[in-house]
Amino acid sequence: MARSELQENYRAKVVPALMKKMGYVNIMQVPRLEKVTLNIGLGEAIANPKVLESAEKDLSAISGQHPVITRSKRSIAAFRLRTGMPVGIMVTLRGDRMFHFLNKLINIVLPRIREFSGISRHSFDGRGNYSLGLKEQIVFPELEYDKVDKIKGLEVSIVTTANNDDEGRELLAALGMPFSKDGE
Repeated sequence: MARSELQENYRAKVVPALMKKMGYVNIMQVPRLEKVTLNIGLGEAIANPKVLESAEKDLSAISGQHPVITRSKRSIAAFRLRTGMPVGIMVTLRGDRMFHFLNKLINIVLPRIREFSGISRHSFDGRGNYSLGLKEQIVFPELEYDKVDKIKGLEVSIVTTANNDDEGRELLAALGMPFSKDGE
């Protein structure tokens, strides 16, 4: 897989800009992207195992990689859930696939969301990692609207090597992540 435009931009422009802005002396101090994790929670898979197949097909089309099934860690009687039952699917992207996915997310998917005014600046975890929830997976161009049987949410977690939220926010902003202006 060839290097993406976002990856070249990171090396050529983002690293020098962050070194200057944050006062880093060494290039290894500059925060970088480690991985992107995509997750679909499927609580209804307990009653209908066929839901897993369609979600797996959708997630592999979105990510370009085969997802793994996540299973419950403990039993919850109220939900009729036993240990080891499938409850979702996930995929972890690294390297070139990660940069291609982020490029697609920033430039194609997020602008396609209805009434989009930017993503929240506050969804960081305290260590520079960012989580973003999408309410519907049909905003991805790989999925055909007519062939999607059910609208499912999708969670995107971006893991960085940043030490705090400010460094992570600066890194994602420099990469072109459209944060909201009003601070929500």
